[in-house]
Amino acid sequence: MTAKRLQMLQRVLDQRQPDLTVAMAGVHKEHNVSAVLRSCDAVGVWEAHSLGQEGRLTIRRTAAGGVQRRVGLRQHADIADGCAFLKQQGFALYAAHWSERAVDFRSVDYTRPVAILLGRELEGMPREAAVAADSHITIPMLGLVESLNVSVAAAVILYEAQRQREAAGLYRRRRLDDMTWRRTLFEWIQPRIARYCREQGLPYPELDDDGHVVRASWERITARAAG
Repeated sequence: MTAKRLQMLQRVLDQRQPDLTVAMAGVHKEHNVSAVLRSCDAVGVWEAHSLGQEGRLTIRRTAAGGVQRRVGLRQHADIADGCAFLKQQGFALYAAHWSERAVDFRSVDYTRPVAILLGRELEGMPREAAVAADSHITIPMLGLVESLNVSVAAAVILYEAQRQREAAGLYRRRRLDDMTWRRTLFEWIQPRIARYCREQGLPYPELDDDGHVVRASWERITARAAG
């Protein structure tokens, strides 16, 4: 771990936006999910959601470029339940869906807690997600195509959210609580030790200023576990 790499990871964590998320309703193709997650990472989304998959999505590391380690993917088997969960967490649901009440995606407020709902390109937004949404948003089309690929639509909308949030100063201060920030930094820097600690039910040891495990801290933890 170089000092430059450590500083970069710290800066990325400082800019994570826990109150901005994407929820993919019925989106199951690995390349689409991976591309959406990459856009989430690029604009600082902390966690994304998959709604309505009967089986758990499996994203290969090669497909996502390792982004699954940096952007969490919470999976909900039922679309309606997933939407209800997001609302209970305080998110407003903006569904990328054409309807009579749909508005230009640039006209809504992304500085509030927002979940962007995305459906499949051909099938569109599932009815239960469209009904649950607080707002319907659309991306203006000036050509003959009627829709964009789901990953492209995600990127377009997310970068408008980033633009608004940057203007509001939401990237200038740390948004994650200290405990989450420190835990995540450890998992990014020391993934093998973090996995071992989770499997053994052990707390994470301390890190020094260079991102290395403090030997004395690790020895205390392992001695306590052995005793």
